[in-house]
Amino acid sequence: MTDTTDAQGEPLDDEALVDKSAPEDRAQAGPLDESEAPVRPYVDLGGLRIVPRPGMQMRLEVEERTKRIVAVTLEHEGSTVQLQPFAAPRSEGIWAPVRQVLRTQLERQGATVDEAEGLLGPELRARLQSGPDGAPRAVRIIGVDGPRWMLQGLIGGQAAVDDEQAAKAIELFRSTVVCRGAQPMPPRDLIPLNAPKPV
Repeated sequence: MTDTTDAQGEPLDDEALVDKSAPEDRAQAGPLDESEAPVRPYVDLGGLRIVPRPGMQMRLEVEERTKRIVAVTLEHEGSTVQLQPFAAPRSEGIWAPVRQVLRTQLERQGATVDEAEGLLGPELRARLQSGPDGAPRAVRIIGVDGPRWMLQGLIGGQAAVDDEQAAKAIELFRSTVVCRGAQPMPPRDLIPLNAPKPV
């Protein structure tokens, strides 16, 4: 990753600002910043708060080497949504450049990748060469820029290929609350996640 920001996370003079990519109703319909979230029961994972719902299973993805939690995967009605919150500058979005990096990485791994206009704006739709059973696997990668953060989602299962199921998976994504915190963080750093505790 090349660093295009100064120490305060603001773009350097010779870099054009990247517009934030988010639906117009993000501040009302989500994904929400903690300052926008209503008071209700959540599963508290530090950088993310998840709305519990019947039949939903939650799995924490742990990096083996460091033992840190790097993502949370929600499984509901035959689809999965893997969530990762990243720090971002206050004045610009990072979903557009991150999308390009992801596309390059996936294509290098032999995936077929298309950019499409989804329910939340630009998204990637990929067919990976091999899933767990050896068959090609479809995924959708979505992202939304918020205030000083970007939430990325990897949609798998039925929602990756079925638009009706995708809408349900995106509703899960939008119900998520991002807790960026006030501490300085370099743009594109993963916002820390921890094991659940009651709110």
